[in-house]
Formats: sequence, C-alpha cells, structure tokens
Amino acid sequence: MEIPFSYNLAISGCACVCFFLKLYDCCREEIVKSKFNSMIGLIDRERVDEELYDDYETAKAREKRLAKEARALEIQAKNAALGKKVKEHAAPKSIKGRGEASFYRVTCKDNGRGMPHDDIPNMFGRVLSGTKYGLKQTRGKFGLGAKMALIWSKMSTGLPIEISSSMRGQNYISFCRLDIDIHRNIPHIHLHEKRDNKDSWHGAEIQVVIEGNWTTYRSKILHYMRQMAVITPYAQFLFKFVSDASDKNVTIKFARRTDVMPPVPVETKHHPSSVDILLIKRLIAETSKQNLLQFLQHEFVNIGKSLAERLIGEMGPEFSPKMAVKSLTDQQIVRIQQLFRQAKFDDPSGDCLSPAGEYNLRLGIIKELHPDMVATYSGSAQVFEGHPFIVEAGVSLGGKDVKQGLNIFRFANRIPLLFEQGGDVVTRTVLKRISWSNYKINQTQDKIGVFVSIVSTKIPFKGTGKEYIGDDISEIATAVKSAIQQCCIQLKSKIAKKMQAREQQERRRNLSKYIPDATNAVYDVLQEMAKLHASKRKRYEEGDAVILQKVSDQLITKETLQEKLTQHVEKVDYEMALEYATQSGVSEEPREDIYLQSLDAKSNFFDLHSPIFVFRLLL
Repeated sequence: MEIPFSYNLAISGCACVCFFLKLYDCCREEIVKSKFNSMIGLIDRERVDEELYDDYETAKAREKRLAKEARALEIQAKNAALGKKVKEHAAPKSIKGRGEASFYRVTCKDNGRGMPHDDIPNMFGRVLSGTKYGLKQTRGKFGLGAKMALIWSKMSTGLPIEISSSMRGQNYISFCRLDIDIHRNIPHIHLHEKRDNKDSWHGAEIQVVIEGNWTTYRSKILHYMRQMAVITPYAQFLFKFVSDASDKNVTIKFARRTDVMPPVPVETKHHPSSVDILLIKRLIAETSKQNLLQFLQHEFVNIGKSLAERLIGEMGPEFSPKMAVKSLTDQQIVRIQQLFRQAKFDDPSGDCLSPAGEYNLRLGIIKELHPDMVATYSGSAQVFEGHPFIVEAGVSLGGKDVKQGLNIFRFANRIPLLFEQGGDVVTRTVLKRISWSNYKINQTQDKIGVFVSIVSTKIPFKGTGKEYIGDDISEIATAVKSAIQQCCIQLKSKIAKKMQAREQQERRRNLSKYIPDATNAVYDVLQEMAKLHASKRKRYEEGDAVILQKVSDQLITKETLQEKLTQHVEKVDYEMALEYATQSGVSEEPREDIYLQSLDAKSNFFDLHSPIFVFRLLL
C-alpha cells in the first residue's frame, strides 16, 4: 500500500478556511533507511543469511543478467561503428527488495486561524462520525485528511504526528505529539504543552513521518499544487522536496496574485424539497420551537406563515398548527416528508455560497498558465434537488506547460479533482457536447485549457472516493455546458480579431512585395511618355502634361513614386480591414490604463465588487 506522500495531509492543509491572506508551506524531506532506524532507536544489523532476503540474486541469475548487459553493449558498439544513432545505455537497475522502503518527513504549515489548545488531541486523534445535517458549502471531502495521514504513519512507521498551533493574539504555541488508538478511537498523547510564541505567529504546522513513493506520485502532487494556485490566487504556496542528493531537491513557489478573497460561506436552513425522514427527525429533536407551525416556519427556508398553514391543512385532519412538534409519530413524519417532495416551493437563494469569483479565476489562470488569450464566465445560482449551486468556467488558449488538445481542470467547492476524470460531467461535456470548431478553435492542435469550478451546499459526488461529479443531473450538466459556451463566444471574438490582424499583415506583405517592381515599371512608362511629350511628337492633356514635366525635371523620381505607392497600399489595407470589421461585427474597444497597487503598500481603501472586476478606491 502506497499513498502519494502526504496527499491527504496536503488536502487537509489546503482545505482550511481563514480570514487571512493564505500562506501555505509544504516541505517533504527524504529519510534514508539508516536515518529512519536511528529515529526509532533501531540498530542496523549486517545480513547473515543472504538467501533469506527477497533481493538475493543467485549465481545463475547474475550470470544471465551480466550476459544480457554484455549483448546490449555489443549491439551498441556495432551501431556506433556503422554511424547509426546510438541510445545511451541505461545504468543497470539495482534490485530493490520489499523491505527497502522509502520514508519521508512531511511538514505542512499555514498562517490560518489556528486551533484551541484543548481541542487539538480530539481533532487529530479521534475519527468522528460524519453527518450530512449541517447545510453549508465546505471545502474538502471527508474531513479526514490529517487523520488519514496519521493512521498511515502509524501503520507504516509507527511514529506519532506532531502539531504546533497558535491562534491570533495568543502568547503561546500549543505543541502536541500524539498518535491514535485505532481500536478504541481515542488519542494517545505523548506530549501536550504550551511554548513561548515570541514571533506572534498564528496558524498551524503538522509534521508526520510516513512511508511513500515520491517518484510515482511526484507529477500528481505538483499538478495538485498548481491547480490550487489557479483557484486560490490570493494564497501563496511554497513546496519543497529535500534529499541528501542535492540534484533531487525541488523548490517551487506559487506566488500570490491578489489580496481579494471570496466571501466566507454562510450556513443556511434546509430546503423542504431536499430533506429526508432522518433529517426531519433530527431537526425535531434539536428544535426549540414548540408547535408544528413554528417548526415549519423557522427550520426551513422559503416557508412563511401562510404557506405553513396551507401545508398543515393539506397534511390531514390529524395535524394542526398548535400541535406539539415533539409528539409527531413516525407515520406523521413520513406524511410530512412525502408532502415536501410533492409541494411546490420557491428555489433557495445562492447567497450562502462562496465561489472563487470570475476575477480570481481569471487571475489564477493568467498567473499559472500565461495563456495567449483567456475568457471566463460566472453563472447565476441554480438549483438541483433543493440545493443551490454556481458554475464558473474559464477557457484559455496557448500558454506555458500546456499540452496540445484539451486540458481539463475540475474543481468542486474550490478543491481540485485529479482522479476518475472520464466519468465526470465536466469531461463529458467538454469532449461530447461542445462543438469547438464553431468557435474557430481546433481541439486537436490548439493548446486549450478548460477550467470548471462548481460550488454548492451539496456536491453530488459519485463513488466512494468523491473524485468526480456524475453526469446524470441535467441541471448541472446544462449549467456546465452553458458556462463553457459563454467563454467560447468571448474567445471567438478575440480569435476573429487576431485572424483579422494576421490577414491584414499578410495582405500588406503581399502588396508591399510588388511595390519595387511596380515602381520601376510605372516610372519607365512615365519617362517614355515624358520624352514623347518633350519632342512634341505626342501631345497630352494639361493635367498629364504637368506630371510629365515633373518627371522631366526630376521632381518625380523612383523614390517618391515608391513612397506614394507604399502610402496607398497602407490606406487601402486599412479601408479593407475597417470594412471587414464592420461586416463581422468586430470593433476595437478603447483601452485605458489601470493602476495596480503593490501588495506591500499601506493605504486605506474601499473595495467595490463586481462579478468580473474589483474597483479599489484609495482614501
């Protein structure tokens, strides 16, 4: 069993929500086996019985391997003698047994809100049962990222996890070293103490030693970090891989691009059409309301007093507005749930959601991909099964480190989705429902980036891994298609302008190519006509005669004629381009300078937010 270093731990760290500009550091240090053994107090022993080990190579196997390597070298030498291209001979792979594991110390640190001192053991050392009763847009998937890393550490290395945390304004740092008693589901605390906080730091730092496979999962980890940098351009990510071999060291910084953060999602009440029987029973048990009328009004959205009275009247004679809500029987609760499913209610509002925003999405794409052109779109709130959702999309062309064809980036509640892409609604929409050629985009040759972010109080994941959103919800599929199409429409206009400029440049180049030849030919004709006019063998009209006299007097030369022809070509080219733009509906919008303030500057300001921009008024 292998996991991509602390993949779940990284998700956990990135998923926390705070009110500060995010700084997230992730360091992965490779630990050789001898160093790991010294950490756990284990003394290395020399092998006594070599044949006992999995990586033991018999004399026959060694002879066979050496013969194979000798043949490969011989073939390589022959090819070199014949002048053929020779591939560099790969170094023989060392035999690695099952016991030769790779160990890593993973440290994740942020500047978030921190954690209360007394809550840390239970937050990391106890796996709590999850529920679906709180209705709020949340980042992450299971809420188990750090716990899964701790359990993997306990299984693979047996070493505890170390947590340091401090809340804003605290003069101490909470330090806790613990592991988990898996059978009893309680934390096993090795050390829990308060330390001086001299630097007034706030946030959390988690350190764990695990077994893993950096070589296999390297690309996935970096791809995940890059996607996080796209969807959260207001955060700064620093990733380090540290090894004893300096050539293997990696340091990547994903810089912050803006200080405008999305609003914090707010908790909302349940929509009546989305509740089930268990949820109704739980709400009844926890409500402070006494009668059924008050319960319906205050525990659900979009149920006013008049609608609640109509619903109670429709439930039957055994229901009344003043009846005690705690006295409802199982049969009566089923009747309420059935009526909720059949009745008509207003759709819930999307005010409780916190999308990344079109402004941030555009900045993130530009910052990480450096595309030639990009278009973004943020849709209005829509509803499926009583849950509001918002779809945001971006489409880019060209860019750095982008492969030819369609490159799909998926996000759910601002968390990247890496796996099981084939069955996702975004992938199927991009591949099957968008006619890219209609928007002047070549889906096989162009470098196309498609970014789709879906936020909701309930993401309809499919499968136990929660890695993709099903294609069976028509409301979401339609919204995804519409958002991508809106981006493509914007790009089509930009592509038309670019094609117009390219055609104009090509047309000017073609015309300019013939100017010298045309100049020579016209000037030779004018000189011949001037000679005939001077000898009076042929008379010309007054206007032509004036021109021919200027040719004779060297007032019109090849140079002046060539200059005039060049000016004429530019004028005709401009008029043709203007006519083309008028016919195709393409207009050049006026461009104005904008002022971008340094993030380090200290100024009082007031932000005016729009779906596509943020206007900052300096005071």
